[in-house]
Amino acid sequence: MKRMKNLLLVAGLLAFSTVVSVAQRNPEDKAGWKLGSQSYSFRLFSFAEAIRKIDSCGLKYVEAFPGQTIGGGVEGKMDYKMDGATRQAVKKLLKDKGLTLVAFGVVNAPNEADWKALFEFAKDMGILNINTEPKVEQMPYIARLADEYKINVALHNHPKPSHYWHPDSVLAVIGTSKYVGSCADIGHWVRSGLDPVDCLKKLQGHILGMHFKDVKKDSPDGKHHDVVWGNGDCKVDAVIAELKRQHFKGPISVEYEYHWENNGPEIAESVKYFRNAFSKSKVQ
Repeated sequence: MKRMKNLLLVAGLLAFSTVVSVAQRNPEDKAGWKLGSQSYSFRLFSFAEAIRKIDSCGLKYVEAFPGQTIGGGVEGKMDYKMDGATRQAVKKLLKDKGLTLVAFGVVNAPNEADWKALFEFAKDMGILNINTEPKVEQMPYIARLADEYKINVALHNHPKPSHYWHPDSVLAVIGTSKYVGSCADIGHWVRSGLDPVDCLKKLQGHILGMHFKDVKKDSPDGKHHDVVWGNGDCKVDAVIAELKRQHFKGPISVEYEYHWENNGPEIAESVKYFRNAFSKSKVQ
């Protein structure tokens, strides 16, 4: 009888734990959105310090960028050519913080052999998306490797005159592979004079990931800079609604390129805005 009571107690605690776990999930999780941060938002710091800051912003997913000093007692930089021991050390840094590495970029490789090494790195690290701006002539073998490894290659749009600044230039080269598409940077579209919602509509079915930001053109030199989401020109609420309409699934990386020395509070505020906007959106 006592044993039965103990079993029932354990079962009850497990059920309660499951309910709490579900309750604590973020609203975007149920849509398959992996909201995290580009470690470039914290480029002044080591990768180890960046993931600590990302965690403090209420985020659990990370996009790493090549060239960032690893730190945390680990020698070297974030690079797809790092050796096995360094990869294991980076995995431990992430695991200790309860974070998941989902994307790497923006990264390019000079030839097919290096691209294969990049895919091997992504496979070992559990990376879902390689965000890149490759040469057009590289696309045939990149697409072949994407199909082979079943890892997404997402073409990122820096502002014009970069090659992929417009959705048309992305659509022109992605071909038929479901693993090749767009890493949609809504802030850079605004910098290029494009409407981010229109761009998302044009790329429907091909959006594999996002660089999410809100920017405003109010600096003395007439350039756009990052602002807390909902205060700029990126139509954040409409973008969220459009992503919902398209049933988007994939990584969404916060990329906040302003107030570099201490932008964590603004990122945390932006994340809060994003989750409120997601919950308020009536689009199913």
